[in-house]
Amino acid sequence: MQNEGSHGKIMMPMPRRPILIVSGLAVLYAGVRIVPGLRREDLVFEEIDDPVGFRRLTAGKSSAGFDPFFGLEDRTENNQADAETRVRSNICASLYGDRCGAGEIVPVASFSDYYCPYCRVQTKRLAAIEARPGSGVRVAWHELPLLGETSKLAAKAALAARNQGAYRAFHERLMKSPFRATPEYLQALADDIGIDHAQLTADMNGERVLLDLENSAALARIFDFIGTPAMVIGRTVIQGEISERTIQDVVAREREEGWASVCQRN
Repeated sequence: MQNEGSHGKIMMPMPRRPILIVSGLAVLYAGVRIVPGLRREDLVFEEIDDPVGFRRLTAGKSSAGFDPFFGLEDRTENNQADAETRVRSNICASLYGDRCGAGEIVPVASFSDYYCPYCRVQTKRLAAIEARPGSGVRVAWHELPLLGETSKLAAKAALAARNQGAYRAFHERLMKSPFRATPEYLQALADDIGIDHAQLTADMNGERVLLDLENSAALARIFDFIGTPAMVIGRTVIQGEISERTIQDVVAREREEGWASVCQRN
């Protein structure tokens, strides 16, 4: 049947088949969004030979890095070899520090650069997961400044701020800031957070900061990280930004399978 509009034009009814197709797609889309099982990501692991007991999950987007020892050019090859020996002597402690935990706690070692856009997304995601009551996740943050001099400067400042109990404050502000790190910006940031800028500047070139950067770079080489973000969850090595669902799935798998066994093998 045809309908006549207010201006005398003939209005043709929409065919039922397109309506059904569109309706069907809408239902399917709603199902994908509402039913978690329809979006569950398959976890495919690949065992790696070194370090023993770890496995790799190929993941998402990264900002490509340059030299994994960027910013450490003034250190000798012996320093780099020493760093690898140090971290291999206790790979779990090197990755997770005192965040290893026990029982239901699953540690995450996050490697990031302050000016990698994917790192900013992943860092926020990990921090939110860790902050949830009963999450059973503990994050250890590693500085891996691969994207230039400002990355190196920001990483050293954050590590130096730790000596004044302000690592997390510096880390969070640098991850959110639209500004690139400069000496002037770091002074303003130190003043705003309430730490001593002169001490911060001195500590940025201190031995502890350089050792931390060397250790993180050595871990990056051991686990073949080619950019940031990267992380290790329990015994699962991941390159790139991944979804919260994938993080939670890996955490659940690590908890079920007893991730800590890998620490006894390295």
